[in-house]
Amino acid sequence: MVSHDILIDKLGKYNLDGATIRWVHNWLDNCTQRVVINGSQSCWKGITSGVPQGSVLGLALFNIFINDLDIGIESMLIKFADDTKLGGIATTLEDRVIIQNDLDKLEKWSELNRMKFNKDKCKVLHFGRKNQFHTYRMGRDCLGRSTADRGLGVIVDHKLNMSQQCDAVAKKANMILGCINRCVVSKTREVILPLYSALVRPQLEYCVQFWAPHFEKAVEKLERVQRRATRMIKGLENMAYEGRLKEFGLFSLEKRKLRGDMIAVCMYLKGCHKEEGENLF
Repeated sequence: MVSHDILIDKLGKYNLDGATIRWVHNWLDNCTQRVVINGSQSCWKGITSGVPQGSVLGLALFNIFINDLDIGIESMLIKFADDTKLGGIATTLEDRVIIQNDLDKLEKWSELNRMKFNKDKCKVLHFGRKNQFHTYRMGRDCLGRSTADRGLGVIVDHKLNMSQQCDAVAKKANMILGCINRCVVSKTREVILPLYSALVRPQLEYCVQFWAPHFEKAVEKLERVQRRATRMIKGLENMAYEGRLKEFGLFSLEKRKLRGDMIAVCMYLKGCHKEEGENLF
């Protein structure tokens, strides 16, 4: 939870003007809450921590609160809202010591800022065939191992195999497509194609440049979703898949991915993503 006192102190350290700090303090101060269960009520208690969820300002204040989380960290630290990832190359004992020291620094930060990590959800994902599966800890607790991790909706496993991600994407896309098939009466192209483009295809193409499958079986599993979607359209059920694509002016998912890759490379060569791309080579 975000401590109000610590947050206000940090706003001052980041040189926000006094009027803004007082406004934020007044917005957070003097709030109370209680619990009501089956008509039984607890006493009112003042709220001294936390920011209102769902508000634009709440997210901004949370990001300000954790802004100093990476100070002194030697390993790579990635922060996105309340999801934090620490990573690094650990081929030697010295490398593993650096990572452990960084974990100790994060634990110290959590104590100083009164924001505890949920250690039950903190896992270690090891990569590499020769990995020694070193045990890391936070405080006195040893962190458990995981064989896969989901980050921003993309599943990565310890072998860098994207089969789990591919299976999850195909399953979710098929569920949405099944819902459309059951709930939508009209099966005309004017109805099905916009629904497919808006609700189903984004599931298949989200971050696909990162996790795109390379095995024919996985590629076909995703393509099968679009086959099913185009077959739903009335009057063209018996037409070959390639013919349906031509009729609707669509590309296969594989060709769309290739087109997206070429656009990304072109934008990089033109300098649109030069800063991000420099870390890749």
